[in-house]
Amino acid sequence: VQPYVTYGYPSLKTVKELVYKRGFAKVNKQRIPISDNSIISTKLGEKGLYGMEDLIHEIYTVGPHFKQASNFLWPFKLSAPRGGFKCKRHGYCEMKGGDWGNREEGINELIGRMN
Repeated sequence: VQPYVTYGYPSLKTVKELVYKRGFAKVNKQRIPISDNSIISTKLGEKGLYGMEDLIHEIYTVGPHFKQASNFLWPFKLSAPRGGFKCKRHGYCEMKGGDWGNREEGINELIGRMN
């Protein structure tokens, strides 16, 4: 997976922006926009997650009900980054400076351009 994926450690601000802007719920195998907290509380209420902030906190801290919370969210559909990629052939930590690999905190800047 290493030469095909870029990854890192997103900040709480980045996770919050992603869930609020691109967050959709998976309800009965359908993609439903999260318009209010009742959608979250009906599906995840028994797990102690009653609203958007509870869901974001569970995702960010990888809490005890992380699997159910991440499965509740539909995968994010991000656009191509503004300004494009540098070089898709090389890794982020290589001397030539590519795009795949572990970005650590640099993932926040990339997600900001893609969101």
